[in-house]
Amino acid sequence: MIAIVKQTATPEQLQQFVNWIENRGYRTNVSQGDNETIVGIIGDTTQIDPFLLESMDIIDQVRRVSEPYKLANRKFHPEDTVIDCGHGVLIGGGHFQVMAGPCSVEGDNLIQIARAVKAAGATILRGGAYKPRTSPYAYQGMGERGLDLLLEASAELDMPVITEVMDPRDVQLFVDRGIDIMQIGARNAQNFNLLKEVGKTTTPVLLKRGLSGTIDELLMGAEYIMSEGNPNVILCERGIRTFETRTRNTFDVNAIPVLHHLTHLPVVGDPSHATGYTRYVRQAAYAATAAGADGLEIEVHNCPQEAWSDGAQALVPEQFEDAMKRIALIREAITADVE
Repeated sequence: MIAIVKQTATPEQLQQFVNWIENRGYRTNVSQGDNETIVGIIGDTTQIDPFLLESMDIIDQVRRVSEPYKLANRKFHPEDTVIDCGHGVLIGGGHFQVMAGPCSVEGDNLIQIARAVKAAGATILRGGAYKPRTSPYAYQGMGERGLDLLLEASAELDMPVITEVMDPRDVQLFVDRGIDIMQIGARNAQNFNLLKEVGKTTTPVLLKRGLSGTIDELLMGAEYIMSEGNPNVILCERGIRTFETRTRNTFDVNAIPVLHHLTHLPVVGDPSHATGYTRYVRQAAYAATAAGADGLEIEVHNCPQEAWSDGAQALVPEQFEDAMKRIALIREAITADVE
């Protein structure tokens, strides 16, 4: 349920109303926009009489919300959320960012790749220190040493880093090390203990859509994180598993505008994991940009044939530089005022 507050309401009246609701056992979420203030009422609101609320001087109107995700719901928070990723980098609400780097951190080549992607226009460095792999015999990542290398590159280049956390027991390690964005991969999209653990922090979280996850399941994953107190969630469309075998996954570009309609959270596209092949990554990136994504996550490697993981879908720096120029043109086209 949401209560829309009259513009004439004073801060004191708003606080009295919030206290009145919370004293009856409900949680509240206050969203103050440029044009209106909304109080989201969370809990079993079937016991609340909407006509009673509307009879209060402070309330303009009351609406019931049927969707189970409340905090992530645009009805509760009409304006786009803007998330501070660190180092002065914002995402959402018109702020577009590109996350780029190797699938996995491998060693000294990380800084070479990082310099190349920043020179091409990337604003966030990506790289996996811990790698969830289908096979237990595949490369699992460098672990803490990988975090060290990411942070060294971050310090040199003054750019935030994003890396995947797989285990609830590692979340505090990531926080203590100062990782700017924690990524939840597709295989952990419904690892609810992990979602709740990152939700107890204030570190931004990029949540990927599950391998066969629905849009509502992705939003409910975000709700798990936000319900623990962390509002800094970025959603990522990375392709879903379908009957098609010509690509690694099927890139659901539809999901980007659908998510923007349903939620106020930033939405990022991952064309690398969606397609699985270098030759398709750039075109999928252009499609995501045109569909209104708030950012992209793209794998880049200086020598893909020698990459320790996912070299088949990585762009080389020259390809990435070309892609960034075209992405800028698309962004210019879709954000321009048309008379």
